[in-house]
Amino acid sequence: MNIEMVEKADHLSLLDIWEASVRATHDFLAEEDLQQLKPLILEQYFDAVHLKCAKNDNGEILGFCGVHDGNIEMLFISPDARGKGIGSMLATHAIKELGATKVDVNEQNQQALGFYQHIGFSVTGRSPVDGQGKPYPLLHMALYSIEGL
Repeated sequence: MNIEMVEKADHLSLLDIWEASVRATHDFLAEEDLQQLKPLILEQYFDAVHLKCAKNDNGEILGFCGVHDGNIEMLFISPDARGKGIGSMLATHAIKELGATKVDVNEQNQQALGFYQHIGFSVTGRSPVDGQGKPYPLLHMALYSIEGL
């Protein structure tokens, strides 16, 4: 498994991974919300973060992570590749190489909350709405130690 910079040509593949991952983990999201997010992800959000991806030995992208200003803004893994350490590898890279120490997690996404707690993040606050003002509360998390990584 290799962590590499994302090329603009990879953005559609990343969008496919994002959608498949969101459908597998964000069952609280309305279909309308998901469809509204897709063009924003592709046309704005990918360009607003430092994007890295995890590729297997065949060059297939299995997951990606985006960091901006010390915040993990996105971390998505292909559903077929979940549970194989790719998320941990990308998160560790984001922390150690890109200086990430914060992340916001949808409160309803208990899998993501557990993942970030497992690697050392703690909840520091809560917002009643997400970044688009939708009623999907966010938990603000911070990393206080990288000893276990």
